Amino acid sequence: MGEAGTAGNWWRKSSYSGGDNNCVEVGTTGAGIAVRDSKNPDSDALAFAAGTWRAFTVDLCSGRNSTAS
Repeated sequence: MGEAGTAGNWWRKSSYSGGDNNCVEVGTTGAGIAVRDSKNPDSDALAFAAGTWRAFTVDLCSGRNSTAS
C-alpha cells in the first residue's frame, strides 16, 4: 500500500453512497487501484496492487473477513 497520484484517473463512487458526499471513490492507476476520500479529492490516495484489491473485494462480497482477529 502506498500513495497514488490522482491526476488523470477516472474515479467511481459507490452506488450505495448517499447524497451527502460522505464516501470513498475508487480509480485505476496503471496496474493497480487507488482509493480516495470523496470529501477531499485533492488529497493523497491509497494505492493497492490489483491482486490485493481483488482479494479484498472477493472476501468482502463473500462475507469473509480475513483480517479480523
